[in-house]
Amino acid sequence: MEITDAYINSTRLVNSVSMAHIRYLYDTIDWSSRMVCIKGARGVGKTTMMLQRMKQLFPKSEQAIYVSLDDLWFTEHRLIDLAEYHFLHGGTHLFVDEVHRYPYNNWIQELKNIYDRYPELHIVFTGSSLLQIDFSLADLSRRCVFYTLQGLSFREYLRFEEKGEFAALTLDRILKEHISITTDIVSQTTIIPLFEEYLRHGYYPFYKEAPASYSLRLQQVITTILENDLPAVEKVEYVSIKKMKRLLMIVSQMVPFSPNMTKVGESIETTRQAVSRMFQLLERAALLIMLYSEKNNMQQLTKPEKVYLENTNLMYALAPTSDIGNIRETFFANQLKANHTITFSGQGDFRIDDTYTFEVGGKTKSFEQIKDIPNSYLAIDNVEYGTGKRIPLWLFGFLY
Repeated sequence: MEITDAYINSTRLVNSVSMAHIRYLYDTIDWSSRMVCIKGARGVGKTTMMLQRMKQLFPKSEQAIYVSLDDLWFTEHRLIDLAEYHFLHGGTHLFVDEVHRYPYNNWIQELKNIYDRYPELHIVFTGSSLLQIDFSLADLSRRCVFYTLQGLSFREYLRFEEKGEFAALTLDRILKEHISITTDIVSQTTIIPLFEEYLRHGYYPFYKEAPASYSLRLQQVITTILENDLPAVEKVEYVSIKKMKRLLMIVSQMVPFSPNMTKVGESIETTRQAVSRMFQLLERAALLIMLYSEKNNMQQLTKPEKVYLENTNLMYALAPTSDIGNIRETFFANQLKANHTITFSGQGDFRIDDTYTFEVGGKTKSFEQIKDIPNSYLAIDNVEYGTGKRIPLWLFGFLY
């Protein structure tokens, strides 16, 4: 492929991207920054967001170019050479996808050099959620603005399904105004069946492409993350990848999973220390959510109190008969973690921002377990409306 082919490919992709559905993060990003990083799990829509930005800003211009660093062209060419060519030919914006797949293992340095050499060039790049941005990108920290893209919220799913345009809510508003808010939403759409659909297939935007094969596609995404993305970022042996797949299956079948590291290690034939590292890698890969105790001690670094799959769609893909209690808790943890700090609560299910305690359950769930705890609430499934401190579970899907 010649360098001019890169422009042709970029134009083709920009022309084909749809502007019908814009993700929540799009309007949050400061696109005027000279360097922007969008980090997130595979399949949540990072590439689409970049192409949409190009289509909006440069619909018929070669001022911007999109490239993916897993393209074979980069086995013989450097990103910095492309950047120079682009800049010398009037380019002002460079959109770079899949930086963790760059074959030369020095993408950090090259991006830094591009930023310093071409002061008029704007760079947007995406990377796997596995990237440990906080410390591995120290040289970029003062140059770059970092964002993390989650999968679809329930609110976004309703918009994707054309069931209503609803504004995102703060947790404070949900706690104080949930009765009036739910009354308004339920008057516009039939919420419970849509929520049940979302739990099964609404988290990854690609669910619309081939709904019948969605679960199979999710399993393939998991395999790609473990077999391609993970080795590109960390030194991981193939045998460890196979054991991580088994570990995911174990978590998917538990109700919910409170790990005993030694027993888990025995079940997948590895050491306690290896299990701990696998959990951490799977969490960074956005395949798990780990809850720790509020107590800030060394134990927190190695042993989580509870482990969930990252979202309910993964649960249905790996274990179609998943426990309903686990599904509810997984949804709650997934939606809250986008903008809040979640820790394990010994009395309720979750402690949020070291302020609120939540118990998650069905219609018959009572306050018995958390009745004496200040700022405690119930998140209740299978109800359209709440009362007092009993809040519909689905409403927590409107936080972003």
